[in-house]
Amino acid sequence: MLDIRIEKVSSYKEKPADESKLKFAKVQTDYMFLMNYTEGEGWHDARIVPYGPFTLDPSCTVFHYGQEVFEGLKAYRSADNKIQLFRPDCNAKRMNDSAERLCIPAIPEEDFIQAVKALVEIEKDWVPHIDGASLYIRPFSFACDVGLGLHTALNHLFCIIVSPSGAYYPEGINPVRIYVEDEYVRAAPGLTGYTKCGGNYGASAKAAEKAEKLGFTQVLWLDGVERKYVEEVGSMNLFFKIDGKIYTAACDGTVLPGVTRRSCIELLKDWGYEVIEGKLAIDDVMKAGHDGTLEEVFGTGTAAVVSPVKELDWKGDKVFICNGEIGPLTQKLYDNLTGIQWGKLPDTKGWMDFVCNG
Repeated sequence: MLDIRIEKVSSYKEKPADESKLKFAKVQTDYMFLMNYTEGEGWHDARIVPYGPFTLDPSCTVFHYGQEVFEGLKAYRSADNKIQLFRPDCNAKRMNDSAERLCIPAIPEEDFIQAVKALVEIEKDWVPHIDGASLYIRPFSFACDVGLGLHTALNHLFCIIVSPSGAYYPEGINPVRIYVEDEYVRAAPGLTGYTKCGGNYGASAKAAEKAEKLGFTQVLWLDGVERKYVEEVGSMNLFFKIDGKIYTAACDGTVLPGVTRRSCIELLKDWGYEVIEGKLAIDDVMKAGHDGTLEEVFGTGTAAVVSPVKELDWKGDKVFICNGEIGPLTQKLYDNLTGIQWGKLPDTKGWMDFVCNG
């Protein structure tokens, strides 16, 4: 168990006056969590300190070799004013899976969860009170050796920051337009596609910029070998309901194993749907879109929760889904997940982890 010391702020920031106008993770709270790793000593000096800049040497490893991993989860204020987390154990495990690939020391899962809870509890007044808003939590670790030699780093820093947040997409729960990318590649077997590391997202910026200029909200990536099979969207896993069956890419090394993805699959199977995790060709998706069997498409992720898709564009060929409206299954998933997260539906799965009373 961590012995966390707390350094009090000298003055508190003004909290957002109108929570209905919250953007996504634009405002940071008063505190952050820090913990250092030193080879031979392990993780040590767990502390909650005033939010502020880091002082890092210009030759710090992370700047030059990108040795960094991160996570994303949320704290919710329930209908009975309890502050809760959604499946933080899954985030703790996934961060360690990412860290192992990037040669960053693992953080014991119980320590990860304790650190998140300690910061959320001290910042509980920042957890929004309205539906659709939450406290976004960003844990991250990075190598901080000083020197330009390429070697396994001996020093690391673990940090958690939190931010009151509204909807990830400006459209909210409204259906979005997706551009299918076939020029650039996000991931390939043996690389870091399954991890949550900054390099994956930085490398995807060019395609995202192109899609945005064309009026699309996100990019759908194809596999990096054959450029044939659908994988994931930049910030979400993607699901396709075709002729009554649910299809999504398998998490076999090139796709991020999303916590919301995993939760949706559990719910879908409970409701009697056949969920197929495997290869789905973009040709087959477009064909289904044209012959009327592509019934719904939706993305899932911590930030957006469940996001309906109304249009796919691949090489100028367009398919329109569900008449541009939210499909009934997409809506049901969104209602059930957010209902559990905000404490309006019973948590029969044991997914919510209590932090404190609000």
